[in-house]
Amino acid sequence: MLKIIGVRFKSIGKIYYFDPAGHDVKQNDKVIVETARGVECGEVALTDKEIDETKFTTPLKPIIRIANQQDMAAIERNKKKEAEAFEICKQKIEAHKLKMNLIEAETTFDNSKLLFYFTAENRVDFRELVKDLASVFRTRIELRQIGVRDEARMLGGLGICGQPFCCSRFLGEFHPVSIKMAKEQSLSLNPTKISGTCGRLMCCLKYEQDSYEQLFKTTPKVGAIVKTADGRGIVQETNLLTGKLHVKIDKTDNVVVVDKNDVEVIKDGSARMNKNELNALKELEDD
Repeated sequence: MLKIIGVRFKSIGKIYYFDPAGHDVKQNDKVIVETARGVECGEVALTDKEIDETKFTTPLKPIIRIANQQDMAAIERNKKKEAEAFEICKQKIEAHKLKMNLIEAETTFDNSKLLFYFTAENRVDFRELVKDLASVFRTRIELRQIGVRDEARMLGGLGICGQPFCCSRFLGEFHPVSIKMAKEQSLSLNPTKISGTCGRLMCCLKYEQDSYEQLFKTTPKVGAIVKTADGRGIVQETNLLTGKLHVKIDKTDNVVVVDKNDVEVIKDGSARMNKNELNALKELEDD
């Protein structure tokens, strides 16, 4: 077994594993580590975890040290540098008349690289901008175009529930969310009701989806032919959470409300979605 620690480089983000290298590391400690981007300072999110060594195809990198006072002072200087770099980059974007929206500037701990994150509707030729920025900052410059979900995570805000965005509060990674989920959860397919501030489907549609899928398997669908105590009929409406079915009885045309456990399914229905409706909402799924 291999003893590892998990380090996170953003307040909410993916956890990367490192070898504690004999250091007595505690949760929330700041540590200096070497990454693919260079030397970075991260926060310990996971400690004292043991994993089968065979699960790692490459050796884990050891942490360099636990951050000291000089390191913390360097982090504060970097924050000021990032704020200045952000403003300078905005001015350069305007000067080059580029159609891009700057979201964040970030420098590595060792100042070996300066990264700028931006959104844009189309592909942007920023080669001249990179040269201009490199001449100002005298370091390696990298521009990254991000999606609207990442933009929402970086900027933060309040969702329609009144709570801070899930993506900026606790979601380490984005999970795929589809129109099918909204349909199965019997939600209104009005884009304003099922999309977040980012303009994409709300991440919270995923939270209860497993439960809805299980209920969907055990509940007769709309259009199903069922046998009830009042006779044979067709399911007109279902409530997955309560298990109640609205069934239109064949001979009388009366609609009765029955429990799904009290009916016998003769022929199940199928979930259908209007293709035009699906195409109109498809862009809500794309990042």
